[in-house]
Amino acid sequence: MTVDEVMAELKSLGTEQTKKTHLRHGAREPVFGVKIEDLKKIRKRTGVDHKLALDLYATGNSDAMYLAALIADDEKMTKADLKKWVKAAYSPWLSGYAVPWVASESKHGPELAREWIESKSETTAVAGWGTFASLVAIKPDEELDLDEIAGLLDRVRTTIHDRPNRVKYAMNNFVIAVGSYVQTLADAAIAAGREIGEVTVDMGDTDCKVPFAPDYIKKVQARGTLTRKRKSARC
Repeated sequence: MTVDEVMAELKSLGTEQTKKTHLRHGAREPVFGVKIEDLKKIRKRTGVDHKLALDLYATGNSDAMYLAALIADDEKMTKADLKKWVKAAYSPWLSGYAVPWVASESKHGPELAREWIESKSETTAVAGWGTFASLVAIKPDEELDLDEIAGLLDRVRTTIHDRPNRVKYAMNNFVIAVGSYVQTLADAAIAAGREIGEVTVDMGDTDCKVPFAPDYIKKVQARGTLTRKRKSARC
């Protein structure tokens, strides 16, 4: 499929109701309002398509940018590509999920995660913490620098309440990810979450809430899925 063909299909699939939902969650024009399930159906037809992913992301259309992350070829993504993507990732869906998914599955994930969490840009810092969260979810523990992850947990514990709005949400998600996917650090993540306490984030005109990390991790433990790694960062 060409980018023009995909854009035409996205336009036909968009609805005003879904568009309103996307806008409430941080999207901005241009956006058609396509349901995630419909984007996944397109992904099944296109498969992994590196050029199409780059072309779709470059449109600046929120639906197309999200779809781009679903079909990107992680092995072909360069640091320049990923830096361009993170710079353009204006919404929480893009900076907190789409870009981190691709970055974490590329060979540049750890390097860019370290760089991005130091950024003064809120959206870039969100992507950095999101990338670290995805890395602990998909990488075997032996491939992770557990001392570094433990240090990041401590950093979140001591600084989260002073960070920008959406960065706090991403940092809290990182604590949950560590507690859910890294067995040797699960107790440390729960302890950090308890010390952090309630995390206040302005979620805009939505019903979204910030999960309390210890409770979330305990639910994972109760399900018996603690440390069961994900096959892919994408969902």
